[in-house]
Parts: sequence; structure tokens; C-alpha cells
Amino acid sequence: MSSPPRNGTRHVFAVAVLVPLIATLALCAFAWPSARTAPRDLPLGVAGPAAAAAQVEAGLTREKGAFEIHRYDDKAAAREAVEDRSVYGAIVVTADGTELLTASAAGPAVAQALRTAVADRAAAEGAEIRIVDVVPTPEADPRGTTLSSSVLPLVLAGTAAGAMVALAGLRGGRAVTALVAASGLVGVGGTLIAHTWLEGLTGDWWAEAAVFALASLAVSSAVAGLAALMGQAGVAVVATTMMLLGNPFSAAGSAPPMLPEPAGTIGQLLPPGAGVSLLRSVAFFDGAGASGPLLTLGVWTVLGLSAMLVGGALRRRATAGHGEPARAPMPVAVD
Repeated sequence: MSSPPRNGTRHVFAVAVLVPLIATLALCAFAWPSARTAPRDLPLGVAGPAAAAAQVEAGLTREKGAFEIHRYDDKAAAREAVEDRSVYGAIVVTADGTELLTASAAGPAVAQALRTAVADRAAAEGAEIRIVDVVPTPEADPRGTTLSSSVLPLVLAGTAAGAMVALAGLRGGRAVTALVAASGLVGVGGTLIAHTWLEGLTGDWWAEAAVFALASLAVSSAVAGLAALMGQAGVAVVATTMMLLGNPFSAAGSAPPMLPEPAGTIGQLLPPGAGVSLLRSVAFFDGAGASGPLLTLGVWTVLGLSAMLVGGALRRRATAGHGEPARAPMPVAVD
């Protein structure tokens, strides 16, 4: 009897070991941040008379590692800090009582965590805190699901565009043109759905479309760029990274300080997380806090497009190096 082919053994190994391994890694990547979501050095403002503010700050420090306290002189300064995304909320002590300023547009889960940690605990102690939502989510989407649901489609669109460019063999200017055109249409389509139809975004329409497009281009250029350097393996590497790390670590449903480290930091260094943060800034905060995520998306895009051009040049050089064999000289007739 002939022994089974080695390829068959490899296939059995791939199914029996690699598939469960991938499933385990995916479960860890998605379940771990969700199960451990809680405030971690969450920027929180405190304003009011020095003695009262110090008392509030002392109470917050009992939540070890939960909050990063920022002191402000008065309610106006604290409110401005919330609107500028310097803090996620603020506790203001006034002569009329204590207020908790939140911004549910910065993440409904964050606003809820602040209410639980501050207002609910004060109520349990017999105190009363008035809650003011400084930057609320849209009435049509009070839970902010439109923005949080945009991550996966952006990752899929960018991955598909980059893979199609790589598999089609497009190079140079044609490849760049294809990705830019596809990303632009993704931006328009995404904004038509999220802003116009679902009314889940309330910022400048074209600015939101530009964010959708840039986030998609950052992913697609990374896929096509690494594919130009590594071949089809490059597509798999980037697609896996964006799906298993970029998507669950994006903090789309909460905020980066709510995720366990290093998930929160890694997520903001990848296009999905940077794209969500930039879209949130543009859609609800008039661009406040947009510089960091904009820089991240720009770096990914430039590196990806550069890798595409470099990979194309290397392939052309390799092809030229293995050029056609020299032809024999044409015979010359002699009289």
C-alpha cells in the first residue's frame, strides 16, 4: 500500500490545528477588550472652590487608576475642556449644587461609566448630582451605534480594494488611481448611509466623507503595499492584523482609556481605531482632537502608497534583469 501524500497530511494539520488556533486568537482579541472595559486613567475634570474640588478629587482617587484628574477654575473652563475633547467629563461644584458634565457623543459607554462611578455612588450616599450632557449623541441614534458599526465595513472595503489591486497586477499610477477612486466612493457611500439616511452623524457632510475615504485608503494602501513587497502573503498579513487587532481594539463602542492596555494604545495606532476617533471628532466636536488620528491615517497611507511604488519598481527591475535572450544577428548577404 502506498503511503498517504504529504500534501494530505499538511491539509489535515491545517484544519485540525491552525483553524482552532485562529478561532482562539480571534476570540481573545474580541472578547478580552469587551470583558475588561472599564475606566483606566480616564481624563476627568474637576472644577469649583478649592476646598470642595479637593474633596471631590479625594473621593475620585479611591478609584485607583480609574481617572486622570484635571483641575479647572470654573464651570465654563470645564465645559470647554469637555467640548475640546481634553477630558471625557467633568465634576463641577457650584453654590447651586454639584453637576456632572458628560459627552455621550464621545462614547455612550464612557458617559454611562461616569454616571455609574460618580452620580450613582453619590446618590447611594444621599447626595444628588445633576447630569448635563454637553455633547449628546444624535436623537436619531442615541446609543451611537452608527459610528461604532462603521469600523468593520471600512476594514472590509479597504482590504477588498487593496487585494483586488494586488491580484489584478495593477502597479504604479494605475494602482494608486484605483485605490483613491475606490476610497472616494467609499467615503461618499458611507456618509450617505451614516449621515443622510441614518442621521447618526451630525458634522460637516464632506468632512465626514473625507474621513471615511481616508480610513479606507489607509487600509487599502497598506494591503496593496505589503502585497507589492511580499506577494499574496502581504494581503493575508494586513487583513489579519486589521481584523484581529484593528477592529476589536478600535474602541468604537467605548473609548481608548476604557480598554485594557496595550489594546487601547495599539488600536489608536491602526487605521480602524484612528478612523473612528477622527470621525467622532469631525462628526460631533467640530474637529477637536483630530490631529493625532489624522496623522496616524496619513502615515499609514503614505507608507502604503510608497510600498506600492517601491514594490512595482523592484518587480520591473527584476523583470528587466531576466530580460529576453539576445537574438542572433541577421545574416548579411554577400555579393
